[in-house]
Amino acid sequence: MKADGKVFKYGDNVDTDVIIPARYLNSSDPAELATHCMEDIDKEFVKKVNKGDIIVANKNFGCGSSREHAPIAIKAAGVSCVIAETFARIFYRNAINIGLPIIECPEAAKDIDAGDRVEIDFDSGMIYDRTKETEYKGQAFPEFMQKIIKAEGLINYINNKNA
Repeated sequence: MKADGKVFKYGDNVDTDVIIPARYLNSSDPAELATHCMEDIDKEFVKKVNKGDIIVANKNFGCGSSREHAPIAIKAAGVSCVIAETFARIFYRNAINIGLPIIECPEAAKDIDAGDRVEIDFDSGMIYDRTKETEYKGQAFPEFMQKIIKAEGLINYINNKNA
């Protein structure tokens, strides 16, 4: 599995309230949530994001409430992966459960800039900044997590496995 896209860069402690503001939590429709993704931290995000693009952030991405709406909104907006120095643990679990690839890699999180073109190989955990011609070794997903992501989430994985 691979990802390839343009980077949107954010700092430390990007919480679930700015990923998807609470005022939109009355909807569970991924497409509707996507239209408000990141709007309280980046008003232009939904206008500029393209399918396959990548979010890069620093420490503690996804902190705050445990709502699954946050990774759902990111994935539905077209983001193919989030790279961060660290993730809030509940966000990490929710992201994998809904099939949103995320990678912890402190060096990549610090060095990659907004607008860079980045490619990720999920099998090896390698992150390639094609703009700067640099590479980073992120944490590769274990095989069972790759299967969950390929299935587009844990529920699909379980349903397909039992079919």
